[in-house]
Amino acid sequence: MSRSCRIERKTNETDITADICLDGTGESTIDTGIGFLNHMLTLLAKHSMCDMNITCRGDLDVDSHHTVEDVGIVLGQAIIRSLGDKAGITRYGTAFVPMDEALVMTALDFSGRGSLFTNLEIPREILGSFDTEMTREFFTALTSNAGINAHIKQLDGENSHHIIEAAFKSFARALKQAVTIDPRVHGVPSTKGVL
Repeated sequence: MSRSCRIERKTNETDITADICLDGTGESTIDTGIGFLNHMLTLLAKHSMCDMNITCRGDLDVDSHHTVEDVGIVLGQAIIRSLGDKAGITRYGTAFVPMDEALVMTALDFSGRGSLFTNLEIPREILGSFDTEMTREFFTALTSNAGINAHIKQLDGENSHHIIEAAFKSFARALKQAVTIDPRVHGVPSTKGVL
């Protein structure tokens, strides 16, 4: 059975449709109106092996905030809905990813307690039409809506593009590991019996 779902979310600020399949091959079609965000989401799909089709029409005449945050909300909702009761998942994922001089580590736990702990220091304020401070907002929205306890730690890096790309790739690799079904796990991987 494929772990997948569609989420549609429409507000006065954004109109988003997202299809996700956790058991994919990393194929994606991304159109958010923000080139750099499209690039990062394409990387996220590729390195997590999740298929993603995401379309967002947002109020980019205001700025990128609503689009980036709302895409994070919808993606988080899609991930957790696709997981169902989380039976059989590995639950935890950790990945170190270098991107030239940048190095970022991500550690994830599908605990149900969504929280983000990060120390990303991004020198530039804007990359293309992407406001780089929205990197934190994206991951905050995603993790809180997916119930993921996430640590995204920058260990090295000077180039803003490299730092953010390493963050997305390390998150993707950790996500791939955490949602993988472990045939030895019966039910949910928790002594509580619920996640």
